[in-house]
Amino acid sequence: MRRRATIRDVAEAAGVSVSTVSKAVNGRYGVAVEMTERILRIARELGYESSLVASSMRSRKTGVIGVLVAGFEPFSAEILKGVGSALSGSGYDLLAYSGSRQSSSEGWERRSLSRLSGTLIDGAIMVTPTVVNVSAEVPIVAIDPHTGRVDLPTVESDSLGGARSATRFLMELGHRRIGFVAGRPDLRSAAAREAGYRHALSEAGIPFDPSLVVVGNYETESAREAAHRLLSRPDRPTAVFAANDLSAIVVVEVARELGLEVPRDLSVVGFDDIPEAARHALPLTTVRQPMGRIGAAAAALVVALMNGETPETTQIKMPTRLIPRATTAPPSLPGRRAV
Repeated sequence: MRRRATIRDVAEAAGVSVSTVSKAVNGRYGVAVEMTERILRIARELGYESSLVASSMRSRKTGVIGVLVAGFEPFSAEILKGVGSALSGSGYDLLAYSGSRQSSSEGWERRSLSRLSGTLIDGAIMVTPTVVNVSAEVPIVAIDPHTGRVDLPTVESDSLGGARSATRFLMELGHRRIGFVAGRPDLRSAAAREAGYRHALSEAGIPFDPSLVVVGNYETESAREAAHRLLSRPDRPTAVFAANDLSAIVVVEVARELGLEVPRDLSVVGFDDIPEAARHALPLTTVRQPMGRIGAAAAALVVALMNGETPETTQIKMPTRLIPRATTAPPSLPGRRAV
């Protein structure tokens, strides 16, 4: 079976560097017209035209939309489902891309886009990026963007309103000492969820206690350490609101390890409503953000931009909804079991 020609094969046959071939096949500046024509001819002769890159060479289109994620965790998986559903029957293919060790690497979007844009994909959707702005040769839409001013088109949920409703719900149950497990500090959603938590406390006349806020970074291990610090203190909270479901589930597990019963001794609320929230042994009370709809909206937006259209808005915010389940109850009185 004949091996498919690679960009290195083309470079060797043409007697040029790989970067020169890349510039030629992508129509970038820096390569003479005669050399570009020679490289393209060699690429066709070697069969390089059978690849997505060669398709891009011929038509400047690949028919592929890339979804770039730091890692395939529950949130990004639900986003991918929404994007895939929206693109079904559209004529576009979906490429889900995650580079090695990206979740702990700032600026992974730039590296990923430099590898994919203008060659393999016609548009990109970035999920929870680590940088404010990136540039590429293709239209880009960001989901759950970085903090600060964002020039990119974005789709996100109403994190502030959702966090406020979660904290209000706990207060309506009678809780006054409410801990908060914060998310990734560089994401706008994390800042908005902490702001919603603080606004709800202020509206109820409850002083904000910074010692009740710990950072979970939206990650399991960080959330576990944070939950241990919060729940091991002698004046521990009677309820905890976590900035995402993964952290909330960890809080429930740590509470059990410390001999606390949820929701008798501790109420817990999460954020996202990932499938694991409802399937957990103790179904999790959470704030539902429409992850599938967010993915679908991002797909529709990037397709519109690829088609040269001007959308009515490029900053889309989706509503959230509180979903009460089994991890919340009124605080129990000392020495009494909650009913």
